[in-house]
Amino acid sequence: MEQGSQTIGGTLGGLIAASVRRWGDRPALVCGDQALTYAELGLRCRKAVAALADLGLARGSAIALLAPNGIDVMVATAAAMLAGIRTTPLSMLASDEDLAWLIADSEVDAVCVHASQADRLAKLASTASKRPRVLTFGAAEGQADLGQLVDAATPMPLGSSAQPSDIAVIGYTGGTTGRPKGVVHSHRSALAAVMMATAEWEWPEAPRVLAATPVSHAAGILAYPTWLRGGTFHLLPAFSPESFEAYVRAHRIGCTFLVPTMIYRLLDHARDHGLDLGPMETILYGAAPMAVDRLVEALNRFGPIFMQLYGQTEAPTCISYLARAQHQAARPDRLGSVGVPLAALDLALLDDEGRPAGDGEPGEICVRGAFVMEGYWKRPDETAEALRGGWLHTGDVGRFDADGYLHLVDRKKDLIISGGFNIYPREVEDVIGAIAGVRACAVVGVPDPLWGEAVTAAIVADPDAPDDAAIIAEVKARRGNAAAPKRIVRLAELPQTAIGKIDKKILRSIVATQ
Repeated sequence: MEQGSQTIGGTLGGLIAASVRRWGDRPALVCGDQALTYAELGLRCRKAVAALADLGLARGSAIALLAPNGIDVMVATAAAMLAGIRTTPLSMLASDEDLAWLIADSEVDAVCVHASQADRLAKLASTASKRPRVLTFGAAEGQADLGQLVDAATPMPLGSSAQPSDIAVIGYTGGTTGRPKGVVHSHRSALAAVMMATAEWEWPEAPRVLAATPVSHAAGILAYPTWLRGGTFHLLPAFSPESFEAYVRAHRIGCTFLVPTMIYRLLDHARDHGLDLGPMETILYGAAPMAVDRLVEALNRFGPIFMQLYGQTEAPTCISYLARAQHQAARPDRLGSVGVPLAALDLALLDDEGRPAGDGEPGEICVRGAFVMEGYWKRPDETAEALRGGWLHTGDVGRFDADGYLHLVDRKKDLIISGGFNIYPREVEDVIGAIAGVRACAVVGVPDPLWGEAVTAAIVADPDAPDDAAIIAEVKARRGNAAAPKRIVRLAELPQTAIGKIDKKILRSIVATQ
């Protein structure tokens, strides 16, 4: 809805400015021995907005960011939200080829990078048709040090130049099946996701929240509810079970976000060395499915502190959630779900013709609400396909149980058709993942002249795990002959994307050569 040239509604920049005004001398941001109060964060952001403006970067400009978790990258992001500059987060784990493609595709005016990455990014940026300038966090020969420019800048007034319809972020999908797509979120849709998370997620009374995963991905959204509630957002540059435990105890962290593989590492460390998470009240987890048996192990080890999030880049983190009280070790059926939909959205399970699925029947998970993406960057046909009929078609297949809990069956694109039967890998993975001694499992379809696709399971297993025949027999008993793997491939580890998801594109190429 438009009124004159102004769009009615709020922005992430407005949220940041309001938090600074409300909370003043409370601690806002901590990383290592660096800490900023809200007032100091506000001053730093005001100077950063001025420094960016001096470089010609203002509302309508675009920057990419590539750096490990740190105060400088959070200030640059917050300043961009205040100034109406769109951001594109990049992963430190991405290959040169992928980074060069992302920089070119996102058409950014500048790339803000950790000083250690300056030479690398300067070379990659030079290949883009729109050649962005390189700004560094820290001194790097031949490049402009953004930190020094911020230090020298005259602060701008505290306020947001962004409008709700402005693009806040273009976040790229994981790219496990090809080139990633740029997912466009306006300030309107991003703020809606933040407010949904603030309203329905389970936050400690005085939030001390730790970003142990990259703020360039899911952890970044946690800063906004934390600041809105006057809490302290902590940054951990790198994760290990030892450093995580020490930080949680030293800073009395009450909430964090982890991907399942990180929880598995904590459990393995606890089994061998012990581990005490002390004041931790809530561990949010998501981004990939978690094996039910390992979730039961986590509940028994650490207590009822887990809350599951389900979403995707197109509808970030807020499609559904499984609350702490719903994590009951005695209810493995419920632990295998992704909980219940959030209140501020509509969710339907639809078939390929757009008709509602029958009771208890699977269908594609489709959602609509203010938090849904605006579309895919420079991909109008794919945007129209994803948003057809007024719904975001997630590509995930799900079903509701009798109690109204949503269960993910699988990704539509991962469906295996073997011998004429439709097989959802997730259902096979759930069986194999529950077998004692199997630490991780992923199932893919491999081209086969007889079956069309052969069900193939890749596992990471302990030496005393059952042999292949026993694993195949267990799947036959639980899921039938058609779902039983034709082959088991044992690996030291499963390939993962930068955000901890199993990279099935790479996995298919691995198992095809084994």
